[in-house]
Amino acid sequence: MKKPQSFFSLLVFCFVALSLSGCSTMYYKTWETLGKEKRDLLRDNVEAARDENVEAKEEFKDALTRLKELGNFDGGKLEVAYNNLKDDYENCQESAEDVHDRIDKVESIADDLFDEWQAEIELIGNANMRRDSSKKLKLTKRKYKSLHQTMLESEKQMDSVLLRFRDNVLFLKHNLNAQAIGGLAAEFKSVEGDVQRLIDRMQASITKADEFIATLPE
Repeated sequence: MKKPQSFFSLLVFCFVALSLSGCSTMYYKTWETLGKEKRDLLRDNVEAARDENVEAKEEFKDALTRLKELGNFDGGKLEVAYNNLKDDYENCQESAEDVHDRIDKVESIADDLFDEWQAEIELIGNANMRRDSSKKLKLTKRKYKSLHQTMLESEKQMDSVLLRFRDNVLFLKHNLNAQAIGGLAAEFKSVEGDVQRLIDRMQASITKADEFIATLPE
């Protein structure tokens, strides 16, 4: 029973090593031996990006709830309130990093797929087939561009919200008193609005990902 698990661990290690080393040719060839082409990898990574956005959205929703609670803070253990907010911030930050890394991966695979697709089109001798493939490439690129733009907008807004979130966490760390929290009530309301807008944008990114996935062949 241990042998297959060891083989799987080794395989995962090789994929990670190849990916980190930048040896994209070997990376793709390794996947091809397992029956996955670049279009399959793009689909897999867009799906993963969608799932990571879903997870990040939930983390930010939890943070939004915490901010609302602090905005209405009327007594209690200040240090507990601070620690809870700090935990929410760190969870959001971790999820955001996963989203950033996945977007980078999607970008890399999409660029390589489209380059390969264009190069293969130029090898097609039949004019009708070449024209049909070109149309499909343009359509796929256009839909990917729409998805990519939405993902980048969500990513940018996520970074902006995290910066404001961090400011509040650090301020509370340095001022653990009821007066400080009371003075932040208006700031919390403003951050709440930013977080809600981010959640809406992340949902738009999730929807776009589903739409793009539906255009890719199984």
